[in-house]
Amino acid sequence: MLLAYGSHAQSTDALLDKLVQKGILTVDEAKDLRGESDKGFSTAIDSKLGLPDFVTALKLTGDLRFRYEMFNSPNNAFVERDRVRYRLRFGFVAELIDDFEVGFRFSSGDPSGSFGGSPLSANSTFQDNGSRKMLYIDEAYMKWSPFKGPNFTGSYTIGKQENPFQMSELVFDPDYMPEGFGTRMAYAFSDKQSIKFNGGIFIIDELSDTTKDPMLLGAQMRWDAKWGQKLVTSFGAGGLLLMDSENLTNTLVPNVNRGNTLNFDGTPRYKFHDWTVDGSIIYYLDSAPLYAGKFPIRISADYLENVEAPRSAGNYGYSVTAALGKAGRKNTWELSYTYKYLGANAWWEELEDDDFGAFYAGANTPPNSGMGIGYGSGTNVRGHIGKFAYSPTDFLTFSVKVFITDLINTYPATFPATSSKSDMTRVQVDAMWVF
Repeated sequence: MLLAYGSHAQSTDALLDKLVQKGILTVDEAKDLRGESDKGFSTAIDSKLGLPDFVTALKLTGDLRFRYEMFNSPNNAFVERDRVRYRLRFGFVAELIDDFEVGFRFSSGDPSGSFGGSPLSANSTFQDNGSRKMLYIDEAYMKWSPFKGPNFTGSYTIGKQENPFQMSELVFDPDYMPEGFGTRMAYAFSDKQSIKFNGGIFIIDELSDTTKDPMLLGAQMRWDAKWGQKLVTSFGAGGLLLMDSENLTNTLVPNVNRGNTLNFDGTPRYKFHDWTVDGSIIYYLDSAPLYAGKFPIRISADYLENVEAPRSAGNYGYSVTAALGKAGRKNTWELSYTYKYLGANAWWEELEDDDFGAFYAGANTPPNSGMGIGYGSGTNVRGHIGKFAYSPTDFLTFSVKVFITDLINTYPATFPATSSKSDMTRVQVDAMWVF
């Protein structure tokens, strides 16, 4: 019945769009008819599925991505690696009366020791003779959106949820789904100017032998503006506090990344109290070769600094990006370049992008964390990121992403220099379907 609902919606939308194109219906008339059609069909579906009256809508969401990945380094101690992976995410969102929403999502993933799936990745590797793969809870949340005025909007969310902070991969891995309380508020001065507030209190770990459970507190303000028909700007500033980080050893949480300076007992040497700023400028051209619709040209930059660590310990990070186009819709493409520098103690290593790393030739000893000799992502990395993506349809995107990186501080820092060479090339070739 759910598949029938999707088929009905697509066929109705296509018919109404065609009538609008031919001038038989206005846009407003088509909108009204679409609403009446959806309402009538939803009522029939509800009666068949036995949904209660307080459920006003039910949506399915999901995507499937296949990835080929290659790692290579000029260091003779590194063995070139190739692998094939997939990522599956599938969930439901139920809209309820009184502005409530409940959602959950399952995802694939490889186990991260005894902790379950990785906090930073839903990828599952083709391996182990076709063994059955794991399925994890990726989202489980309740959202209340009591503010839906023409100017002021706002929502509160509790549970395992989408990250409410609009921060780049300099600060958070894009797959990180925090657990706790989040909020988003926005006020529109006009249809061209708005300010936003994003905040959250999230639990990092629950410890049975202490009252000082590590938690993440954060707040962010944004200003979004449109300047005419072609220019869009966005600027943000925020603060992040990782409370009681002295209780976060590599044995208490999944040890996915590395890079922070640690004490001999495995705890971070420095606390994490960060401020961050970012900005972007987008200019739209009327058209571009082989691109459907207006063509965006974007320049953006981010800066992150940890006030609890000295500059000599690598307490800051930054990234600069230039991008042409934006893939995701039929017959669109994008080409982007990013330079990223992330000091060893700029931010907690276990929240950072786990695709951005380099080669550690040294063993797992202080003053730098790690998991022995090998590739490590997280902090203490700098390098270049190039990406090209193309969407032949609305539901399919092909992309190639290349990382050329090295460590800021190599390990071991000894001669000859080739023994500690940390250069790394990582290539990701993706095909992703959205449904």
